[in-house]
Amino acid sequence: MNQLALKYGCSPNQKPSRIFMEEGELPIKILCGNPGYINFLDAFNGWQLVKELKEATGLVAATSFKHVSPTSAALGLPLPAALKKACFVDDIEGLDASPLACAYARARGTDRMSSFGDFIALSDVCDVTTARLIAREVSDGIIAPGYTEEALAILKTKRKGNYNIIEIDPAYVPAPVEKKQVFGITFEQGRNNFEINEALLENVVTANKMLPLEAKRDLIVALITLKYTQSNSVCFAFGGQAIGVGAGQQSRIHCTRLAGTKADTWFLRQHEKVLALPFREGMGRADRDNVIDGYINQNEEDVCAEGIWQKYFTEQPSPLTAEEKRAYLDTVSGVALGSDAFFPFGDNIERAHRSGVSFIAQPGGSIRDDLVIEVCDKYGMAMAFTGMRLFHH
Repeated sequence: MNQLALKYGCSPNQKPSRIFMEEGELPIKILCGNPGYINFLDAFNGWQLVKELKEATGLVAATSFKHVSPTSAALGLPLPAALKKACFVDDIEGLDASPLACAYARARGTDRMSSFGDFIALSDVCDVTTARLIAREVSDGIIAPGYTEEALAILKTKRKGNYNIIEIDPAYVPAPVEKKQVFGITFEQGRNNFEINEALLENVVTANKMLPLEAKRDLIVALITLKYTQSNSVCFAFGGQAIGVGAGQQSRIHCTRLAGTKADTWFLRQHEKVLALPFREGMGRADRDNVIDGYINQNEEDVCAEGIWQKYFTEQPSPLTAEEKRAYLDTVSGVALGSDAFFPFGDNIERAHRSGVSFIAQPGGSIRDDLVIEVCDKYGMAMAFTGMRLFHH
């Protein structure tokens, strides 16, 4: 098969639509469902991300993609008890025995609102524990290099048997030059084959030169995530996973604020008051996600207010105050931050500090590099200049 007809393109009016190979066969098999144009964009970007994470770290990896950017990406590390509960996976039997399931639990649990209806990419063959975890989430599809027989049977029950399941040839290597068209005009460029590894972090330009192994791992997670995130983009990482991704913003400080707010929410989901929220029995997972986000961030409605809390809780919870949130976040440190291009002002570092950032990797090259380094030194941060921009459009 060297081509596959699609229902339509990005929007229903964009017809005809297909994916095809100019030479050779497509490196995929459709095992179930009928993936669409955006599904394939998410699938192929997600697959590259997890493949590179596995190659760079030696650990299995998973990502949750929405609208051609990752909501998170994670390595297959065990989850602490509080994080299991915050990610709604504390009831999954055998979770700790499956690094791949741990990776997806982390990726899906980072920004659950954004991951609603995600496209999943796994670095390794999908096992039964990972499939059981995926089966109960709202998801559009999955791409992986293979599936165990039992895992495939479970996934095929999703969406009334129409769940999109793609198997990709892990040995596939694309052509070194890639093309795309905009407004009938063809663009051509060399693929971004730049390898991200520890060697990229050797040029530490701050007074603090210490980059522990865990920090290097998290910076690599952040940078590889950024490589497949719509630019401008900033990524916060902690504990082997991306915990806040700020994608597609025109201003870098807006990227940092967005990613930092998501990282703060991820930490606050593990606050004892959040973990103890008295939800009514039978509330759906997505509804709980929305309520937790409202409880933490005081969004569209006050979920603790009289006449509202009764919809969600068995008893009225006390609000999580601004003072409680700040006190909790002030205990956070050791967060890694990656940026796909240089920081033009020190305000990005000030915002990063508020979310516990201790380690930074960015290309450098701004006329204000000295100012940015100065702000890092004020907070004792270690910052590496990578010398490599990671724009993705």
